Amino acid sequence: MSDQIPTTTSAINLGATMTADAAAVRVRGVNKQFQTATGIVHALENIDLTVQSGEFVSLIGPSGCGKSTLMRLIADLDDPTSGELTVFGKTATQARLDQDYGIAFQQAGLLPWRSVAANVALPLELHGVASATRRTRVAELLDMVGLTEFADRFPDQLSGGMQQRVAIARSLAEQPRLLLMDEPFGALDEMTREKMQTDLVRIAADTGAAVVFVTHSIPEAVFLSDRVVVMSPRPGRISQIVEMRLDAADGREERDDDLREASSFFEMVTEVREALHGGADHSTGDGAATARGVDTR
Repeated sequence: MSDQIPTTTSAINLGATMTADAAAVRVRGVNKQFQTATGIVHALENIDLTVQSGEFVSLIGPSGCGKSTLMRLIADLDDPTSGELTVFGKTATQARLDQDYGIAFQQAGLLPWRSVAANVALPLELHGVASATRRTRVAELLDMVGLTEFADRFPDQLSGGMQQRVAIARSLAEQPRLLLMDEPFGALDEMTREKMQTDLVRIAADTGAAVVFVTHSIPEAVFLSDRVVVMSPRPGRISQIVEMRLDAADGREERDDDLREASSFFEMVTEVREALHGGADHSTGDGAATARGVDTR
């Protein structure tokens, strides 16, 4: 099946301009079902999606639409019931073994016996990075998330938001080619959240990493993304993809706080909101339904 999901602009789809080899994530005909005490739950249905290298794609939709389920499939934390999924041309399992991606999920998952700095350094330790290089990288990351003064603290000495900032720093430790982020900023206060959004835009641009980002915040999705994938209620399908047309069109790394006040920003927020509440499936010229499934947890 193709990626000819309806968009809200006639602009060429980013994926159409790149070769298949460039794809960070490629999902084809993926379905996911869960067996429960009351029967089978259809979480994802017939998902087709491509995320290109260096592309920032946000998944947004109502609770239970399968956004996090799709994320878990990409991260090899669960298996699809049917269909194909590759990460940089590899199986999800091989990509995980090769450490091709970093993950920041809703729960921080910090090791309570390790300090903040030691938690951030853990991926670097596991891969044999020299201690001097580790210290430099950890210092940079803690400065980025505003926790330099807390380097020697332990997780139980931090607020929930601070713990999540440590987890985000840890996911960025090795500058992976792909970041999988499941509402990582949800626990942060608004000022810190906006700073982290700006930092994430810069980090993704500097490293060239692709990002798949789950959020319930429309403004957050618009500010961060090249494309916003709008999910339908269960069974999870991709009902629409909205390409971001913003004043900072010449480069995502140029997005800053001024963009949040731009008319183009508010226009895109409105467009994504209408896509979320519109929810109708669309058809291609040959009459085939183009609604795509996405996760349902």
